[in-house]
Amino acid sequence: MGGTGTAPAGGSVVTVLVAGGANLAIACAKAVAGAISGSGAMLSEAAHSVADTLTEVLLLMALRRGSRKGDRRHPFGYGREGYFWAFLAALATFVLGAGFSITHGVHTVRDGEELGSFGVSYLVIAASLVLEGISWVRAYRQASSAAKRWRANLFRFVRLSADTPLKAVLFEDTAALIGLLLAAGGLGLSQLTGNPMWDGLASILIGVLLLVVAITLGRDNISFLIGRSLPREMEHAIAEELESIPEIRSVVLLYTSVLSPTAAMVAAKVDFADCFTAAQIEAAASEAERRLREAIPLIRYVFLDPTSAARTR
Repeated sequence: MGGTGTAPAGGSVVTVLVAGGANLAIACAKAVAGAISGSGAMLSEAAHSVADTLTEVLLLMALRRGSRKGDRRHPFGYGREGYFWAFLAALATFVLGAGFSITHGVHTVRDGEELGSFGVSYLVIAASLVLEGISWVRAYRQASSAAKRWRANLFRFVRLSADTPLKAVLFEDTAALIGLLLAAGGLGLSQLTGNPMWDGLASILIGVLLLVVAITLGRDNISFLIGRSLPREMEHAIAEELESIPEIRSVVLLYTSVLSPTAAMVAAKVDFADCFTAAQIEAAASEAERRLREAIPLIRYVFLDPTSAARTR
């Protein structure tokens, strides 16, 4: 039994576009503020926003490439290619954002810097908090809505979800908000003490924060790129759903694989009761597919192999 092709994650596309637009505007404002004030933390935040903007471009590529329908050579679609582009997005965060922030922060702590006007930097930080907050709220709402559909708490959904573009936006926006607070703290301490070391330390912390986000997202995307099963609880629910069908005695073996943020495959060896005819078994198999796709919309492909449980022992 087979399913239909994958569909683009429309909500994720809008979320990525909102985040990308906000990051581009914020990057320009932070760069200007950093140049005027001489703050390393502000320049690190500018690099952070530039990295995030590039990340959003790569995430759009991931969504566009990964949502293409299957063809003869790729019958299950191009979802894995989407995860490859999402991995590149995480790599961009690591190279551009984390690399620049840590390097510039170390330079500031070691050699110092000439700090200028603080007012412009504080103004840009306040405006950036508002814009980043708008993007974060949209990503949070989308993730919360999806978590409710899967009957999971938000933390578990974010940890296990196959929608890595949505996770990337949520993680990056969270890191951006924390980074802005670190930049404000570094600027404030430097202004109070007259020592630019605090601004440099804030820059290093921003870089470390970006490094954690990049490693987390990178590992996640590599996991899906290689091939990852559905969460164990979901597999248990699939087995229970199959065994609730009268014609099915038991599920002998069950395999699942995430193909894209919007598609997963289920393959199972199923022991059908001997008293049913071939036509009844075919009807039961169709009913099994309908139930699974209704219970878990992520499931797009279902393959059932009639197998005697006794033969597998």
